[in-house]
Amino acid sequence: LDQDTVPEKILHHRFVLQAFLRPELLGKEFTHLEFPRRIQPKELGKKMLYRDQNMNALPVGWEEDDLKFPLIYGEGKKARVMATIGVTRGLGDHDLKVFSSNIHIKPFLSCFPEVRVYDLTQYEHCPDDVLVLGTDGLWDVTNDKEVAGVVMEVLMSYEPNDPCRYTMVAQELVVRSRGVLKERGWRLANDKLGSGDDISVFVIPLGGPGNYT
Repeated sequence: LDQDTVPEKILHHRFVLQAFLRPELLGKEFTHLEFPRRIQPKELGKKMLYRDQNMNALPVGWEEDDLKFPLIYGEGKKARVMATIGVTRGLGDHDLKVFSSNIHIKPFLSCFPEVRVYDLTQYEHCPDDVLVLGTDGLWDVTNDKEVAGVVMEVLMSYEPNDPCRYTMVAQELVVRSRGVLKERGWRLANDKLGSGDDISVFVIPLGGPGNYT
């Protein structure tokens, strides 16, 4: 549900449109309208901005029916669909329901992944060319540029034909994303919070180990 990426913005609009066209999927607990924050019972009769699926924000008077929980709540990594799941794509989950209800979440999950194709036959690769696969625990706290920096730093400290160099890159990425345990929890080198999620990293050599030519 990361709103900074175009594909996720498209999925966000699809969720709202789906809810608008098929309100029965929301049961009596959710609404497709978007609000700047959760509405409280004491605000009944007052005005607040909202956004429908096909309009900009407009002022509206609140009614009791508007106290329903929004379809998508929160922002960025804390966003949740129906206050339950934090992903927008997934295989399976056909029986997943909102807690203590009979409302299915599957209609709002897409099974179509974002796919990018990299043709290995179109390029020549050296032992320093790698593909880094990582879970959210890595990418939540480490960006592409920082990962590339760690990759080059570690690879340069090993011989090109040393196969363990790739394992050491993965290990270093995990360690840096976890951080160091201090009084205020796990902290990165910049004193920001370390990753609290699972951190799994695979470093795959595209050219294979060997000598430079």
